[in-house]
Amino acid sequence: MVTRRFLCLALSAALLAGGCGARASGGGKPKIAAAFYPLAWLAGQVAGPGFHVQNLTKPGAEPHDLELTPRQVIDVGESSLAFYVKGVQPAVDKAVREHAKNHSLDAETLVTTLPAPQDETHDGAHDPHLWLDPTRFATVATALGERLARIDSAGAAGYRARAAQVVTRLNALDGEFRTGLRTCARKDIVTGHSAFGYLAARYGLRQVGVSGLDPEAEPSPQRMADLTDLIRRTGATTVFTETLASPKTAATLAQEAGVRTEVLDPVEGVKHGSHDDYFSIMRRDLTTLRTALGCS
Repeated sequence: MVTRRFLCLALSAALLAGGCGARASGGGKPKIAAAFYPLAWLAGQVAGPGFHVQNLTKPGAEPHDLELTPRQVIDVGESSLAFYVKGVQPAVDKAVREHAKNHSLDAETLVTTLPAPQDETHDGAHDPHLWLDPTRFATVATALGERLARIDSAGAAGYRARAAQVVTRLNALDGEFRTGLRTCARKDIVTGHSAFGYLAARYGLRQVGVSGLDPEAEPSPQRMADLTDLIRRTGATTVFTETLASPKTAATLAQEAGVRTEVLDPVEGVKHGSHDDYFSIMRRDLTTLRTALGCS
């Protein structure tokens, strides 16, 4: 507690702002500091009215590029729970490591992770995009409900009940994907970056990422040539771009290979004013995949 109070005082002085604590900006409620959209969405579903959920990544921003402000570092340190996926956002990893070790939940510790693609130079040993497998995300939902029940025992039944409701919906979504992608003419998905490994593994697809796990990485000319050959060899009809990352490289590849582009959303964030949520985006992705892969 001394460390957290010192952090609050030091950073608040730097900001010339007073006041600190888990309840400071949440209308008197304890706070969950969620690293980016899918975690903030899930936290809101499970926590209900008992907690204020703060998304550390602003709407429409690429989460991989996040730099925390001093105020946000305070928020992580003074939250009741810092909810994140290690390996997605180095700034959040650092803030948790230094200020929230004892009140954090790393979603990737709750599921069996997949290794990073073999051609990656990524500094982590695993692929962090676990929320794109609804069954793994369901496991995270259950664990989050249990963690909130320990934090607020008076509301435990509500957290567990809401978690169970989300799990039911996620399992139903998994069934939609299994049925929708069961019989397809093609299995290869060429994606803007390697965000779809969990989805591909769950539903029998083969992901080929243009830019690897880092959406801003520039593929080499040889890599682009190899991808062009693969597209022509497999009969792929589509190179998938994203909503938050630049489509330039993927569009160049599609033009060179003579195929179209379509948006396949990795559900890393939603733009301000959007009415989408995790389920609507995932179902739109399913429709996009079924068309591109010739599924019956």
